[in-house]
Amino acid sequence: MGQELYVGVMSGTSLDGIDVVLVDFSLSPPKLVKTYFLPYCASLKKDLLALHLQGENELHRSALLANVLSSSYAQAINNVLIAAEISSESIIAMGCHGQTIRHCPDSGYSIQLFNPALLAELTGITVAADFRSRDIAAGGQGAPLVPAFHQACFGHQTSHRIIVNIGGIANITSLSPEDIVIGFDCGPGNMLMDAWCFENQGQSYDDNGNWASKGESHSLLLEALLSYPFFSLPPPKSTGRDCFNLDWLRMHLNGTELPVDVQATLLELTVQSIVRSIQSYFPAATEIYLCGGGAHNARLVNRISEAFPEKKVALTDQLGIAVDWVEAFAFAWLARQTIHKKPSNLPAVTGAKGERILGAIYYA
Repeated sequence: MGQELYVGVMSGTSLDGIDVVLVDFSLSPPKLVKTYFLPYCASLKKDLLALHLQGENELHRSALLANVLSSSYAQAINNVLIAAEISSESIIAMGCHGQTIRHCPDSGYSIQLFNPALLAELTGITVAADFRSRDIAAGGQGAPLVPAFHQACFGHQTSHRIIVNIGGIANITSLSPEDIVIGFDCGPGNMLMDAWCFENQGQSYDDNGNWASKGESHSLLLEALLSYPFFSLPPPKSTGRDCFNLDWLRMHLNGTELPVDVQATLLELTVQSIVRSIQSYFPAATEIYLCGGGAHNARLVNRISEAFPEKKVALTDQLGIAVDWVEAFAFAWLARQTIHKKPSNLPAVTGAKGERILGAIYYA
């Protein structure tokens, strides 16, 4: 049996860079053949952040940045193919998420920036893109999209597992052998911590939570942040930078807080939004697996583990996919679903009126 090769491309709300995976779906379970990470340069990250706010000539700036992003995606994809010694003609399709600059499902749209037609031209590979729009058109949130993939790759016949993806935003998937799959965004993951760390320390992230560990979480500030209505909303729900950003944080600060204590509080905000969601909705779960960039934050992982002494808390590496590549792997899987004309949303997760085939196809 020949290989069935797909590429997955993910650039998330953390704005750290581009994850690319090459996956062989002819095997069971599917095999991760090669991976590649291309970091964003400082100017590209700055320009993308600026597009999250209204500004002068933003339509033109968006179109130009879409092309820049697509060229960067193509560079990363070509690099992974070179490393794997595989030609573009061997790839059935790629799934590319694009860079989210607006997520407003209540207004009927979510914008993931890039130019899929240009990406197809630059790589010679069929592109599946725009995965969120069809779900939103069907009345859903368009997010999170990964729970269906979690079910396919991480589900277990007897164990109730929770998958926690801690990217810029944190989301949870419940995989119970006795119930339907449930998943939702539970709040900020690394996004606020990274932004505050960069503003106050000049570092793009707080390595292992070392800076946060030197501060003390402010209980009053934490509860004020957790009182934000999003946290008490029942699922289905999703969120992004439109809700959680430094301007939102500053509305809750009085100016007397030590920056290190704010960092400690932001880490605890991520912890508590995850922990309280699991306690509220999935208390019977026995296993919790973490992935995403936050899984590298030792302080964050330890705090989640401490909250669940009776449960197994581990990384998705133990399930066969390393924490850095789960989301990119998911978009390779989503592309395969699109090509095979199979639904890939879960109405119980997104709130859509039914299952839908997601994505638009740009043939090579």
